[in-house]
Amino acid sequence: MEGSTSKAHNLDAFVTHSRPPPDPLATSQEIRDRSSIFVGSIYHASSPEEAKARMNHLKNVVHGQKRASHEIAAWRCMVLKKDCTGLRGPDDFELTTGYTDDGEKYGGELLGPARFSHIETCTLEVCKEFKRNEELRECIATLRTLDDILADLRAELASLSPEKSSTVTPSSSLAVKKTKPDYSNMDVAKIKRLTQARENAINSIKALLAKRKKAEQ
Repeated sequence: MEGSTSKAHNLDAFVTHSRPPPDPLATSQEIRDRSSIFVGSIYHASSPEEAKARMNHLKNVVHGQKRASHEIAAWRCMVLKKDCTGLRGPDDFELTTGYTDDGEKYGGELLGPARFSHIETCTLEVCKEFKRNEELRECIATLRTLDDILADLRAELASLSPEKSSTVTPSSSLAVKKTKPDYSNMDVAKIKRLTQARENAINSIKALLAKRKKAEQ
């Protein structure tokens, strides 16, 4: 996206919407070349119409105070086929794609072939950032699921009769914590280490529970 300064005000920036404004899932670093600025963003969109709404938000609200001379965009959405409900599985859906270059090849600062190199750099960077963020979100979701399983197992172990649970170590008999830990500031490597630790703890408590249940028979 190549930027140019503009003092045009847009009322959309001041309108109160019923839904919160969309946040980008990833954003590249800015590339500045002479009076042009290039930056890439990725937004979630479940349909071409939603993709176009995101484009309008970016153009009229995010860039409302400083208009870009060109807003390049592309979208890729999985949508229902005509006359399908989605109940029959994946065959009810089809991939739809589209793009707009907003006349980038024909206007703006005369940067020559460098403009295409900048566009490619921003695109690759934002896609890599998006992939990293998605991996982190998936790892955190897995870890939270394991946290819930571990909490349930610890609660089950704690519910055993006192005389049979007296040998349980404090770390394995902790009550379920009401406040969930915040993993948002951790990187993927640390989340994966915690995931392995949770899996080991789950296996240990399962083995202990099996042993206790067998002893009660």
